[in-house]
Amino acid sequence: MEVEQFHYDNKIVKKFTMATLFWGIVGMSVGLLLAFMFLFPNITDGIPWLSFGRLRPLHTNAVIFAFVGNAIFAGVYYSTQRLLKARMYSDFLSNFNFWGWQAIIVAAAITLPMGFTSSKEYAELEWPIDIAIALVWVAFGANLIGTMIKRRQRHLYVAIWFYLATFVTVAVLHIVNNIEIPVTALKSYSFYSGVQDALVQWWYGHNAVAFFLTTPFLGLMYYFVPKAANRPVYSYRLSIIHFWSLIFIYIWAGPHHLLYSTLPDWAQNLGVAFSVMLLFPSWGGMINGLLTLRGAWDKVRTNPVLKFFVVAITGYGMATFEGPMLSLKNVNAIAHFSDWIIAHVHVGALAWNGFLTFGMVYWLVPRLFKTKLYSTKLANAHFWIGTLGIIIYALPMYVAGFVQASMWKQFNPDGTLTYGNFLETVTSIIPMYWMRAIGGTLYIVGAFILLYNIVKTVRQGSEVEDELAEAAPLQKVTRKRTAGEAYHSWLERRPVKLTIFATIAILIGGIVQIVPSLMVDEYVPVISSVKPYTPLELEGRDIYIREGCVSCHSQMIRPFRSEVERYGEYSKAGEYVYDYPFLWGSKRTGPDLMRVGGKYSDNWHLNHMYDPQSTSAGSIMPAYKWLITDELDKGDTESKMEALRTLGVPYTQEEIDNAQQWMTEQGTQIEKNLYADPDFVETYEAEKEFAAKNGKEFVEMRNREIVALIAYLQRLGTDIKAKDVEVSNTKNN
Repeated sequence: MEVEQFHYDNKIVKKFTMATLFWGIVGMSVGLLLAFMFLFPNITDGIPWLSFGRLRPLHTNAVIFAFVGNAIFAGVYYSTQRLLKARMYSDFLSNFNFWGWQAIIVAAAITLPMGFTSSKEYAELEWPIDIAIALVWVAFGANLIGTMIKRRQRHLYVAIWFYLATFVTVAVLHIVNNIEIPVTALKSYSFYSGVQDALVQWWYGHNAVAFFLTTPFLGLMYYFVPKAANRPVYSYRLSIIHFWSLIFIYIWAGPHHLLYSTLPDWAQNLGVAFSVMLLFPSWGGMINGLLTLRGAWDKVRTNPVLKFFVVAITGYGMATFEGPMLSLKNVNAIAHFSDWIIAHVHVGALAWNGFLTFGMVYWLVPRLFKTKLYSTKLANAHFWIGTLGIIIYALPMYVAGFVQASMWKQFNPDGTLTYGNFLETVTSIIPMYWMRAIGGTLYIVGAFILLYNIVKTVRQGSEVEDELAEAAPLQKVTRKRTAGEAYHSWLERRPVKLTIFATIAILIGGIVQIVPSLMVDEYVPVISSVKPYTPLELEGRDIYIREGCVSCHSQMIRPFRSEVERYGEYSKAGEYVYDYPFLWGSKRTGPDLMRVGGKYSDNWHLNHMYDPQSTSAGSIMPAYKWLITDELDKGDTESKMEALRTLGVPYTQEEIDNAQQWMTEQGTQIEKNLYADPDFVETYEAEKEFAAKNGKEFVEMRNREIVALIAYLQRLGTDIKAKDVEVSNTKNN
């Protein structure tokens, strides 16, 4: 049979590998800074773009989409060419994928610290960047599918199945979750509101973890682990069961992030059921990965690559056991909003994603540069330092979560909360935050060891060139199953049909969950007393979003005695109908704010934002002094109201036309309230006098950002009274 010669594109693999190392260091460094901000909250005092609320989404985006994303592309481009015995379909698409992805990362690194965010977990980037992500992702998918079409290998190996499912599902998730109404070039409002927005977001958020942090890495596991161990995959049949059951079940599990919330019970219970089922395919994949190393355990003791892979697969198993466990309502009632979730997330991120990436890089780079790894001893040192870092990071966070949950729910014999002051639960876990910072430091030290080792390896190697390969051309594939051929074996040589079946598998769960929330009017009971935000409150809400307050404060009171006693009446679905986007939050570093309206004076809020420790001794909240001095930008208020009216918020044309006057009147009232504090009067009048003497423009307090934020905070939870809600809900049930 005639053999064709061709070249693998190794240069694109090199580019993505180098980007992985660079962005990994950046993302981990931001994460370490955030860890120390829990200990030194004002370490970046007075610098808005270095505040915790703005850096937190930068960290998550950098480690997920920059570090892990580039690692996915590096591994996929390397393995796909060799599994399909073909060069990537288009060098242009490969390079468009690379440079487009780096441009998106840079855009995120600029816009997020500037406060341009949609506030949605793992989907914070604004609409122009969302469009760019879709274009680059489609280019990647077209390149992947095009390569399959011109392949020389008859059957598609298991890793390719996972790559296909990743491409299709991430595209669907990204597009559906990021449907939004643009207001300006970098401001938009989610198409969904309240309960619907929460459901769509966590359908996306959970499955971003599933189909960006899990399925592509399972594909990489199925390729690189057998290669490094020089052993075949343990079970082909198990890989089939693993793949189809995983992609079908995973898509249903999102609602387990919203247990005990205002999401309807049927949706919550559906999420719980499928989350529990998810344990079986997940552990099937873990077992398949670990047993692939059978007969190679002697190598594991000396080979750092295999050590990283073993810990990575074990971390995957731990995280995928814990996920279903956390979806059980009795466990979730304890863990949710606590640092337990932080521990859970980082076991998956640091062990599964981080260590699999490190092992892949250690295996890949010497082959790309045709040399040996510079130092096996340094790689082993990296392994042990990194492993110790994970342990020291995760264990204290588990302890912190247990301590928080216990203290939040403790009652005195007389029925009052034992720890009524939320700050008591914060100060008690500071030692655990110290341990986390130490663990994170060790982990990033290991990453720097990797960087040094790889740089030295590259320098002793040769320039990366396209690798010559040869293979027989693919004979015409018959559409019919041959005699004795298993159905799945037949399917493996039909990439289009395989892609269609995978798409159907992931769409079923999404349709069952999402469509009822958008189509059924009774999904959210109406509460007549709930009104849209005033223009000033709307601007204040956007400031709240810009500063990332949702990262530390929830707005969801669950129907627990401890939460009702601490925060007030539990939340109702109808209270969120005008919330574009929803702001329920994922963690309580600070107390819930659902009913904070009217709880404190306007002066308290001003002083709290200027110096949190002055109003709340022991607080680890950073200061937001720029809000006190910066002028509120009211130029887009009418456009924001118009956009929201398009989405169904009942603003009248008269209200929109009178928005500026409305803001002035409400702002003036808050300004008058602030005069109740003699210290404010003294400081404010002195500032006014200084501006007059020096010929500087003076911004009236009513026109400053802090007043808008106060207006929003004072509104929260004030639309309803417990008695009114009970009547309203009775009418709607």
